[in-house]
Amino acid sequence: MKKLIIACFFISATAFCQDMEVLNGSFDFLKDQKEINVEFDYSNFTMMKENKPEAQYVEEHKADLDKKAKGNGNLWHKRWVVAKDQIWTPKFLEIGNVVLAKAGKEVNFQEGLNTPYTLIVKTVWIYPGWDAGIMKQPAKVTTVLSFVETANKSNVLLEISSMEAPGDQWGNNFNNETRIGEGYAKTAKSLSKLLLKKAFK
Repeated sequence: MKKLIIACFFISATAFCQDMEVLNGSFDFLKDQKEINVEFDYSNFTMMKENKPEAQYVEEHKADLDKKAKGNGNLWHKRWVVAKDQIWTPKFLEIGNVVLAKAGKEVNFQEGLNTPYTLIVKTVWIYPGWDAGIMKQPAKVTTVLSFVETANKSNVLLEISSMEAPGDQWGNNFNNETRIGEGYAKTAKSLSKLLLKKAFK
């Protein structure tokens, strides 16, 4: 019992670990901005501790699910495909904007805006985590957050690395896709807090 309590404490403690590092650039250009365009790049990320390509993870996970019950793999794959647009992206935008609004800042991050600057959220690595009821491991999401000039996206004005943002929530969450979504929410929350300190004082 003692070991179980210690294990649960360790998992809870690690759930809040995240490293956000400014790689290059400054925050000066953001000072007077009210709207920022956002693009999400899910094109080339790896997964799990083994750094598997997404396609490999998907095929292996589908096969594992089909072993348990035929057809479950395809059902899961449908949820996985839409998760990027229906869970991960909205979570990032929603939580990031909520943090800024609560701080009294009239700054909005959205897709499809015609603005001078664009934030590119590039997914680098994902760990989906797991939930076994009594014990669980949060998802982890690593991204590179690049603020670029919209008219010349090769001009990177600010680049931030967000390492292993935890995806967890109170209670149980047996769905990998929503758990990962919480990792994007945590990423956005941390980014907004950083911007409040450095850009939108």
